[in-house]
Amino acid sequence: MSYNTTVKEKTLTVVMMMDQVFEKTLLFDFYGELLTERQKQLYQLYNLDDLSLGEISEQLDISRQGVFDALKRCDQQLHHFESKLQLVHRFIRNKKRAMMIHELISKLKVSQDDERLTEIEAITQAMMDDM
Repeated sequence: MSYNTTVKEKTLTVVMMMDQVFEKTLLFDFYGELLTERQKQLYQLYNLDDLSLGEISEQLDISRQGVFDALKRCDQQLHHFESKLQLVHRFIRNKKRAMMIHELISKLKVSQDDERLTEIEAITQAMMDDM
């Protein structure tokens, strides 16, 4: 295995891990309020505050296995909510669409100086900022 292959594999692994963290964060942002208070607390301590299973088990006075099982159930519930409601999927799709519109308008502005294009560009930028 060459050095470049190893670097590419490590880079891909890091990107995949970042995607998982991003996905968990989005799922929690969209559906976290549907979890119980205890589930929210565990999920936040582990995924957002980056505490270990051992640290959480000490802090909440439950077993490491209990923490692990609860986190697994949280992940399953969040994915179940997404499979039914598709809010995260729609959010990402619409954000991409808004970015495409914004980019097209920016290119169009170069060839045509029109007040309406500037107004549309501002609206799409506001849409992207809100997402």
